Amino acid sequence: MKFGLSFFPTHFSASAVDLAKEAESLGFEAFFVSEHSHIPVTTDFALGGEVPMGYRSMFDPFATLGAIAAATTTINIGTAICIIPQHDPINCAKAISTLDQLSNGRVIFGIGAGWNPPEMENHGVAFADRFKITRERLEAMKALWTEEEAEYHGDLVSFSRSWQWPKPVQSPHPPILVAGAGPNIMKRVVALGNGWMPVLAAEWHESLEGKLNSLDALPERVAEARRLEADAGKPPTTITAMGLPATSEYIDRLEANGVERMVLNLPHDSPELGFEQLHAHGKAIAEYL
Repeated sequence: MKFGLSFFPTHFSASAVDLAKEAESLGFEAFFVSEHSHIPVTTDFALGGEVPMGYRSMFDPFATLGAIAAATTTINIGTAICIIPQHDPINCAKAISTLDQLSNGRVIFGIGAGWNPPEMENHGVAFADRFKITRERLEAMKALWTEEEAEYHGDLVSFSRSWQWPKPVQSPHPPILVAGAGPNIMKRVVALGNGWMPVLAAEWHESLEGKLNSLDALPERVAEARRLEADAGKPPTTITAMGLPATSEYIDRLEANGVERMVLNLPHDSPELGFEQLHAHGKAIAEYL
């Protein structure tokens, strides 16, 4: 089992760079940052109540990861997640390949289609189109990463034959981990990515449907992925699980279901809390390293 961390970098939290450096020294394998470009005041928060300040205040993920890449040497760095419908695919492809070069091939590209209609619509994307535009933008980015002269022509994304360097260090491109829930998630994961990045809920309630994933349903999801991979002739989908505490019960359960990486959350409420939780996580996983 590999262990990673997920963090909302803000102006009032601990430094993401300092946390990542300390995480590397403690043996964590990956450090992920989240993304929201902005939060419209009309937002209906997916988990209920007022939108937390951390969601309104996140640093740009690519700039943050560039700073982390410069300050670390071995820890993988990634997005958890990058909201693809909010990014021009040409610019996003350039940002990811540049990060992969600067980090010497340490980028993990966690992606999702997004959950906030007004945020997405402010980027000029209809919420109903989010899955289609995610697919087309990813296909376009893969073309830019892998082809010397790339072009793409879809219904929502189109560009003429073009050169774009640098190419990523990783071949054919950094691993793409698709986040999400709902009845069609494994179809999207196998079609678009190399892995699944679920947020798991240990205790399930029907109100979580389409937002989080049930831990009890994990074996069924894994079996579905294996069937879809076999039908498509694709290699096994990796699983990077988020949302659970680092107890032996959950670690053993994830390992039994073939989960490759467990990602633990770091609080962003204050610098002190971020580092306190980091060291607590480090102690919890020490025996597994």
